[in-house]
Amino acid sequence: MLMFDLDGTLGCFGGGYLLLRAALGDLWTAEPTAEELGACRGSTDWEIVGQLHAQRFGRPLTVPAYEAYDQACLARFAGAFGPQGRVPDIFHGLVAGLARLREAGHPVGLVSGNTPSVLAFKARALGVDPRIPLQGSVPHLDRAGLLRRAMTGCPGPHLYVGDRPHDREAADLAGVPFIGVGDRVPGEHPVLGPQAEAEHLVRAVGDLLGRG
Repeated sequence: MLMFDLDGTLGCFGGGYLLLRAALGDLWTAEPTAEELGACRGSTDWEIVGQLHAQRFGRPLTVPAYEAYDQACLARFAGAFGPQGRVPDIFHGLVAGLARLREAGHPVGLVSGNTPSVLAFKARALGVDPRIPLQGSVPHLDRAGLLRRAMTGCPGPHLYVGDRPHDREAADLAGVPFIGVGDRVPGEHPVLGPQAEAEHLVRAVGDLLGRG
C-alpha cells in the first residue's frame, strides 16, 4: 500500500496542538500546559493523550476516555475549520497526485496520528477522495503499528510519505521506503516540496519503487 500522512504532507491545519489542548480542557476542566504537551513522546494521539492522562490522573487512559477525546477534538476542529471558520492550507498537487495513484490501480491510504474522526474531518476538508481508506490513531498502536495495520492483507509494494522525522522513523520500523515532504525530514530519501505537482509525486513513487 502507498501510505500517506496527512498533516504537513497533504495540507496544514494551523494551531492543531492548541485545539488538542482545548479539547482536553473541555473534558478535564483544565487544559494541559504547552510544557506538558511538549514533554510527551510519540506521534499519535493515543500515545500523547495517554501520557497526559497518566500525568493528570495517575492511571492509564481507557478506550472509552479516548473515544470521548476523539469526539471532543472533532468538535474543536469542526468549530475552527467549519464553514464560517479558517481554511486549511491544501497542497493541491499532492492531493491530486494521491488521487492519480489510486486511479492508476495502486492501493493507497492515509495513515495518521490523528484520531479517526479528526482524520476523516481533515481528509474531507482537504478534498481527499472519499474512497481512499483512512487509518487514524487507535488504542495501543504507535505510528509504525498503524502502518503495519494498514498494510495487513494488502499486497505490496509499500511505502510511506510524510513530513517529519517521526514519519521516517515509523517507516523504518515498519520496513517500508519513505518519501519526505518539505525540509523537516533529514536523511537519504526522496523529497518533494509542499507545492509539488501531481506528476512529481507520481514520478517519485515510480522511481522509488523501481517502476519509474
